[in-house]
Amino acid sequence: HRISEKEIISLIKRLQKLKLKTVLCVKNVNEAKKYTKLNPTFIAIEPPELIGTGRAISTEKPALITNAVQAVKLAKNSTKLLCGAGIVSGHDVARAKELGSKGILVASGIVKAKNWEKIIGEFSRALI
Repeated sequence: HRISEKEIISLIKRLQKLKLKTVLCVKNVNEAKKYTKLNPTFIAIEPPELIGTGRAISTEKPALITNAVQAVKLAKNSTKLLCGAGIVSGHDVARAKELGSKGILVASGIVKAKNWEKIIGEFSRALI
């Protein structure tokens, strides 16, 4: 569910004032560049066409991760990049980390897993 730029700015500021961590999902590098300036705790790059597909951003669109990493670094603040969309294996997680992501944002990769405890362990080991 996408919200307006005005709402995003207002929410990030409010959450920061409350000293809460913020995670802002963006669909492309241009949005990453724009919103990283707000210094959210995390920016998560998540192309909508890959969400819930099992087709991982780290294999389908690796340049999107590396370009988003650069966009976040250029802001020269404390924001860290996460990647999401289609992540279903430890290989997907390890590849995202190799490309510069500091972590992952995942929902259906765990919720739809036959053994969610096993997959969480696999994801965790790939981040080490």
